[in-house]
Amino acid sequence: MGEQPIFSTRAHVFQIDPNTKKNWVPTSKHAVTVSYFYDSTRNVYRIISLDGSKAIINSTISPNMTFTKTSQKFGQWADSRANTVYGLGFSSEHHLTKFAEKFQEFKEAARLAKEKSQEKMELTSTPSQESAGGDIQSPLTPESINGTDDERTIPEVTQNSEPRAEPTQNALPFTHSSAINKHWEAELATLKGNNAKLTAALLESTANVKQWKQQLAAYQEEAERLHKRVSELECMSNQANAVQSHKSELNQKIQELETTLKKKEEEIERLKEEVEHAKDLQDQKDSLSQKLQEVETHNKEMEGQLSDFEQRLEKSQTEQDTFRNNLKTLLEILDGKIFELTELRDNLAKLIECS
Repeated sequence: MGEQPIFSTRAHVFQIDPNTKKNWVPTSKHAVTVSYFYDSTRNVYRIISLDGSKAIINSTISPNMTFTKTSQKFGQWADSRANTVYGLGFSSEHHLTKFAEKFQEFKEAARLAKEKSQEKMELTSTPSQESAGGDIQSPLTPESINGTDDERTIPEVTQNSEPRAEPTQNALPFTHSSAINKHWEAELATLKGNNAKLTAALLESTANVKQWKQQLAAYQEEAERLHKRVSELECMSNQANAVQSHKSELNQKIQELETTLKKKEEEIERLKEEVEHAKDLQDQKDSLSQKLQEVETHNKEMEGQLSDFEQRLEKSQTEQDTFRNNLKTLLEILDGKIFELTELRDNLAKLIECS
């Protein structure tokens, strides 16, 4: 799947002045999209923001990073790899809080992923190191990778430096969101089917591995027994020719057993690769499930907005009907008054003629 966005918001982006280490330098003229990305191949999380085609933020989240809220709408974090401090100005405190929660969540996920990777490296390196008689090297610590406390210095930000940001996301049409929802549901159904097939294959492969291990142990016992038998036959000088012929047959059988053993070991390695592939598919399924939940949430918001628009339209139509009825009544009254004035004029004209 590659690298996929898992959370996005909008904010004004700043970087600390590399000369003074105190003042903020804006890197975007207006609010831009800031997204969390997850790379399933490398199992890392990154914060990325683009201003047009220029990347103004490209920060890999490490376990020792800290996101600090310096005001109600402003937060910052230090990236020792990029040798800078990033600052984000949000349009509301809610958006800042949500971004900080996601930062903490993905930071913890990065820590767990790193520990898991180190455990795999230790488990992989332990057999070869023990056979060579060497010492096991300790893994790198997060402090040695992500810098010292001096590189994570957090500059002060005054209230006047809070930027105004635009809304977090642009509204999408309701019909487009429904199409996206159906697309992800189809993708999720396909992954569920593949996952079920791989699970069944994995169970079958596990059973085969156990059986092959038992066969391997039996082959090894048979090989040891045959080696002992060969040694016994070599000690019998009165049957040298027969022993030599039998020895050749036994050696050939041992070679066949060793070839079979190599094939079984290769099959075990292939099954291990299939298990890793199944884990990758599970991660892709989890990512698609999270995206589907986000699309469903967005659809509910759009439905609420549509319902509100319909209520406003009905209210507007009711007000127009009332205005038309009032105008019609007023016109009827006006017609009556005009008629009365006409009669009064005629009567006055008659009185003048009579006089």
